Amino acid sequence: MGYIGYFQVKKSQEIIRSPYNARQNSNAKRVTRGTIVDRNGNVLAKTDTAADGSETREYPYGNVFAHVVGYSVQGKSGIESLENYDLLTSDENFLIKLKNEFQDKKNMGDTVVTTLDADLQEAAYQALGEKKGAVVVMEPKTGKILAMVSKPDFDPNTVESSWNALSTDENSVLLNRATQGQYAPGSTFKVVTLLEFMRENPDYSSYSYNCTGSIENSGIKIHCYNGHVHGQVSLEESLAYSCNTSFSNIGLSLDPVKFKKTVEEVLFDSKLPSDLPYSKSSFTMDSSAGNGTKMMTAMGQGETQVSPYHMALITSAVANGGKLMKPYLVDKVTNASGAVMKETDQKEYKQLMTAEEAARIKEYMKSVVDYGTASVLSGQSYTAAGKTGTAEYSSDKEKDHSWFIGMSNVEDPELVVSVIIEASDGTAKAVNVAKEIFDSYY
Repeated sequence: MGYIGYFQVKKSQEIIRSPYNARQNSNAKRVTRGTIVDRNGNVLAKTDTAADGSETREYPYGNVFAHVVGYSVQGKSGIESLENYDLLTSDENFLIKLKNEFQDKKNMGDTVVTTLDADLQEAAYQALGEKKGAVVVMEPKTGKILAMVSKPDFDPNTVESSWNALSTDENSVLLNRATQGQYAPGSTFKVVTLLEFMRENPDYSSYSYNCTGSIENSGIKIHCYNGHVHGQVSLEESLAYSCNTSFSNIGLSLDPVKFKKTVEEVLFDSKLPSDLPYSKSSFTMDSSAGNGTKMMTAMGQGETQVSPYHMALITSAVANGGKLMKPYLVDKVTNASGAVMKETDQKEYKQLMTAEEAARIKEYMKSVVDYGTASVLSGQSYTAAGKTGTAEYSSDKEKDHSWFIGMSNVEDPELVVSVIIEASDGTAKAVNVAKEIFDSYY
């Protein structure tokens, strides 16, 4: 009896909504699959019915929303999978249903109103261009996901006819790199290292280090980017200039057990709040780590792995006084006539850090824009704060992953952006992608 109660309250919706539940698709015999729209009513997916009654699923934006909206043939993905139950449920007026019954017509499925913004999505899509990578844009105060782009992409209108090529593509074109991609975070991880250093050292503002362009310990030598010599730097300047030697020095001073605890508090090796399939982020350093591992890990290299989505969550917490709001993609579900059937409540997911810690990290991230490695964002009509990153992933020194995490309107943050460009040749920078997104929004 206890399990029946638990099933009804907790598990039944999960079973009903599972894309593997074959009974859902039996609804398609009586219900025309509903429409998916962005937050302004722009149609992202709809069903066209021909004169002979045959139905075709159409995606007006083509490749732009490929991974986040998904497809509904050859299985389902994205919002098409997430909201399959609602899209095949009709909450039309009883009289309309009765009339359709007499005319042997199908009822219209409900409309899913997403949090996505078609203008921002297109801006992110265009800014990423032909490069492999991903972009996530969020509202830190609400948890709304406004844009999610992954490249390489595909045309959801032709999934059925091109399935063999898509499913065997060597570039993993069907993979949503935003939530499922796993990358070394590079210098964006210095934000987490900074948080741990602040926790272990209440006098952190007095930190000073003399950067000579390289640091050596236990036979391992680490250089600043392009061998740059930063000279005497404070903690704030260490972040602004992304000084590898200073953060390696910081890494040597940290307690590995406490560091791991802080990293887990910001959701590494943990479940992430996500409606879409995702990969857990990984942090492997422990008390047995040698000095080389400590240095590499503190600057975002080593074996640490993270998704662009997870970095967006951490940045959202920094922007929102340490509080991570539960991210969501669906704002509400309406019937075909526009009456609201259900709405998503905004709620806190977890306090990742204190408000004081978040305020100081945000202040330091603003210095990255004011005079540091993200200065391309300074002097705009909007204010910005962020952190750039370069992540080595192979012996090919000519190409590294380029990262950027950041926020706009720093005093009262409106947008959080997380960007990765795979195998950047140095000219393609994630911060420039973020700038195009911010410029488009403002």
